[in-house]
Amino acid sequence: MELSQRVQNLTPSQTLAITAKAAELKAAGVDIIGLGAGEPDFNTPDEIIEKAFDAVKKGATKYTPAAGIPELKAAISQKMLRDHQLEYGSDEIFVASGAKHVLYNVFQALIDSGDEVIIPSPYWVSYTEQIKLAEGTPVLVYTDESTSFKLTPELLKENITDKTKVLMLNSPNNPTGMVYSKEELEALAEVVAKNDLIVVADEIYEVLVYGTEHHSIASVNEDMKARTVVINGVSKSHAMTGWRIGYACGDKALIKGLTGLASQSTSNPSTPSQWAAVAAYEMDRSFLTEFNETFRQRRDHAYNLLEEIPYTTCIKPEGAFYLFPNFKECTDKMGYDTVDDFVKDLLENAHVAVVPGSAFGLEDNIRISYSTSEEVMTEAITRIKNFVTERLEGV
Repeated sequence: MELSQRVQNLTPSQTLAITAKAAELKAAGVDIIGLGAGEPDFNTPDEIIEKAFDAVKKGATKYTPAAGIPELKAAISQKMLRDHQLEYGSDEIFVASGAKHVLYNVFQALIDSGDEVIIPSPYWVSYTEQIKLAEGTPVLVYTDESTSFKLTPELLKENITDKTKVLMLNSPNNPTGMVYSKEELEALAEVVAKNDLIVVADEIYEVLVYGTEHHSIASVNEDMKARTVVINGVSKSHAMTGWRIGYACGDKALIKGLTGLASQSTSNPSTPSQWAAVAAYEMDRSFLTEFNETFRQRRDHAYNLLEEIPYTTCIKPEGAFYLFPNFKECTDKMGYDTVDDFVKDLLENAHVAVVPGSAFGLEDNIRISYSTSEEVMTEAITRIKNFVTERLEGV
C-alpha cells in the first residue's frame, strides 16, 4: 500500500526511538532509568479526578460543541484574565485534545503552501513536522549558550523574508528551560509588528518558572494580542497529560476556522476530560505553588549533580523541567564522533535513557528531564558521571 508523500516525508522521532530501545532493554530485565519523560511523575490531584467522575455519573458522556463546553471556555477566560490581564470571549477560545493537537490545527488553519514559519532552535520536536504537514516551510534560527538559547530581535530580522508568516515562540522552553523576560518579548514584538507577522506562543509550561516570572507576548499590547495565538493546557500544570486537554486563545476568525476544522475531523475533545479541566482551573491554587516548589527543588538537585560531570557545561534553566547540558567537549575527549553515539552507548552500558540534542536541533547537547524523584535522579546522574569518568580514564 503506497503512502502519501506527506507521511513519507515525516522525520522519525529520535525521542520515540530512544524510548523504544529503553523499553526493549527493560523488557529484557535491564534496570533502565529513563530521563526522557515530558510529563510530571505523579498522579492528577484527587479533587480533579473526583469531580470528573461526578460529572460522568451525571451524564457527561455525550458529544459537546466541537470547540469545547461553555463551562471550560469560561474557566479558561477567567484564568487568562487573572494571570495575564488578557480578555478572551468564548468565541476567542478553542479547546482540543491536548496542546499538540491544538498546534496541529493552528498550523493547518494558518499556513498555505510555501509560507515560512520561523522557529528558534533548539525547539520542540513536533513543530517542524506539523508545519511540513501543513505544506509550510520551517525556518530554523539557531541559538546557543551565548544568547541563553533565546531568539534576539537581530536574529529574527535576519531571517524574515517576503514568505514569512508566523513566528513560533515557546516560553518556558522545551528543551532548554529558558524563559523570555518581559523586556525581551517587547523587543521581539516590535520586529513582529513591523513585519506584520503572526505569533504562535506555546506557553504550556507557564506555571513551572523558578526565580522569575512568565510573561505572555500577547500581553505586550493590544496589537500583539490581536496577532498572537496563545497555546496552553492542563497537561503540565496539573499533571494531566493523559486527559488530553489543550486550548488556543486568539482571533475570532482563527477560532472559527479551528472549530470548523475540528467539526470535520475529531469533533469535540473528550467530554469527561473537559470537566476535569474545569475542576483543575477551579481548584485551590495552592496546589500550583507546591507543584512549582517541588520542581524547583528537583531542578537545583539535578543541576548540582550535573556540575560534577567533567567537561560539561549547563545553563541553569529558569522554567519547565529539563536540563540541556552541552556534552560536546566531554564526548570528544571520550572518543565519540557525535553526542548521539554517546547517548546510545549510555543507554546500552550505563542503562540511563536521555534524549540527544539533535532531536531538538542542537547536536552538542542532551536533554535530561528532572520530572522524577531526587533519589532516582541521584542514581541516574551518578551512573552518567561514573560512565564518563571510566571512559575518560580508558582513553
